[in-house]
Amino acid sequence: MGTVLLTFGLFTLALLVAVLAVGPAGETALAAVPARDAAHVAAPARAGADTTPPTRPGGTRPCPVPMAPNNPVGYASICWNASTDDNGVVAYDLYRLEITGFVRAATTTGTIGGFSGELNRSYTMYVVARDAAGNVSPPSSLITVSATVGMTPTASPTPLPGDRIPPSKPTGLQDACLQDFRGVTFCWQPSTDNVAVTAYDVYRETLTGYTKVDTITPPEFLNFTESGLVTGRRYTYVVVARDAAGNLSVPSDPLSALARGGLPSPTITPTPTPTPGPSCEVSYRVTSWGSGLTTHITVRNTGAAPIDGWTLTIDYPPPGPRLVSGWSSGWSQDGSRLTAVSKPWNSAIPSGSQTQIGFVASYSGVLADPAGFTLNGTSCAFTG
Repeated sequence: MGTVLLTFGLFTLALLVAVLAVGPAGETALAAVPARDAAHVAAPARAGADTTPPTRPGGTRPCPVPMAPNNPVGYASICWNASTDDNGVVAYDLYRLEITGFVRAATTTGTIGGFSGELNRSYTMYVVARDAAGNVSPPSSLITVSATVGMTPTASPTPLPGDRIPPSKPTGLQDACLQDFRGVTFCWQPSTDNVAVTAYDVYRETLTGYTKVDTITPPEFLNFTESGLVTGRRYTYVVVARDAAGNLSVPSDPLSALARGGLPSPTITPTPTPTPGPSCEVSYRVTSWGSGLTTHITVRNTGAAPIDGWTLTIDYPPPGPRLVSGWSSGWSQDGSRLTAVSKPWNSAIPSGSQTQIGFVASYSGVLADPAGFTLNGTSCAFTG
């Protein structure tokens, strides 16, 4: 009998616990959820409120990982200083430069990272930090390292066939090569290659990486322009040269370029008495470097009557410069003659007033001055 009563008592106690664990609508009571699981459920809400990215990783430097001495596979590796974050950094993403742009090559939780590559070949990369909320830091500075076999390198294996020599590093980046352009404009000196440089890729630093924004193909004038930017703000760019075999140069030194507002509209300054002599006057200034040039031309109406619609022709001694681009008019070329046609907004030139135009061109040999200027069929005075 004692055994029966004990069994019945245990059954009654179990039934009572089950009833207490069920709410009035049949739902399981919150007490049945372990405390650690409840905390996990609440975590995303806290992470979602985090909008502050980690700090930029600094101190990038070559940092080869020790590997087997006779491993024929190369390894490109870097180290960096840890980033800081208000809630902690959870990972670092390493990006490698390829022909198509930067691609993610590795992810690590430490401050050293790398990837396998062709032994003794150079690779350009950068690293960003990431927190639990998905915020990404600004990118580290670019660094180029060679793939090695680690801390104990061995003799290089037989080189792979084909062209393995990259172009030289682009140099001489110069801001504001086109003063009239609204936005960013800069130019640079050409790279060299054992075969030929086939293209230059331009990258702009963004909040979280480096984005390819243009490709310049030789033998065009090595000048880059980008519009749609915030006037007065500086943007950081690098240029990478490449050849037909896909070899990539070391990126140029970074250039901090200012987004400018362009030249102001021509100022109308009427004079009571027109200048005697020809009814038009042209001021011509040229800036040249290497095999490129930029011109700044001012066309002044010195006649008594206003000009409504104009065409300016510029004759050079053959062969003359080769037109690349122009501004403030429609430009074309026929042999050694360049022609500029007015735009709707500057087609009218009142008596005593002026307008400004210009163009970019390439040339070879000795750059000669224009032989003459003609406005609407009338020769203009040339003030140089």
